[in-house]
Amino acid sequence: MFKRLREDIACVKANDPAATSTLQVLFLYPGLKAVRMHRRANFFYRHKFYFLARWISQRAAKKTNIEIHPAVKIGRRFFIDHGTGVVIGETCEIGDDVTIYQGVTLGGTGKDKGKRHPTIGNNVMIGAGAKVLGPFKVGDNSKIAAGAVVLSEIPENSTAVGIPARVVRLNGEKHLCDLDQIHFPDPLAQKICELEHKIKKLEEKLGDK
Repeated sequence: MFKRLREDIACVKANDPAATSTLQVLFLYPGLKAVRMHRRANFFYRHKFYFLARWISQRAAKKTNIEIHPAVKIGRRFFIDHGTGVVIGETCEIGDDVTIYQGVTLGGTGKDKGKRHPTIGNNVMIGAGAKVLGPFKVGDNSKIAAGAVVLSEIPENSTAVGIPARVVRLNGEKHLCDLDQIHFPDPLAQKICELEHKIKKLEEKLGDK
């Protein structure tokens, strides 16, 4: 337990330049508090103490404004930055070294039974306000842009942006610009530019005639 706690604290300090001390992270970071309480809730849930598990998870939501169902499976070094408004649904599975920002929802569409929520691979970053909805996988080493709405599977090593989200970078091939949470591409604007280019070419052909 203490080894996992040290690892979680080190993860926060490595990812957040504002984290200046271990004590600050341990006592003042809601993301870490939510993850610590979830690990306890998940222990009781797996041992069929469902009421106690839900009680812990609801206390965590009240204290941190981060709601994680006690059944959620979370890997190592899970980092919730800021965290306000984060919601993670019951059948969600999260791999190792995942980072998510405030306002993220890992939820369902209301149309599925059983497995209703996404599976997040290893080393995934999900930007602020993004919504990942449905029982599909977001592949390892992928990035989801802030504000994106993901409704279908995202392959490994990719970057997805927009509503609904579209893959704009895959396996190192840069289709558009890379994602840094500030300068990321607009697929709609890109498509408009492509159409304008085609129209210009057609006009030039008509003018030649």
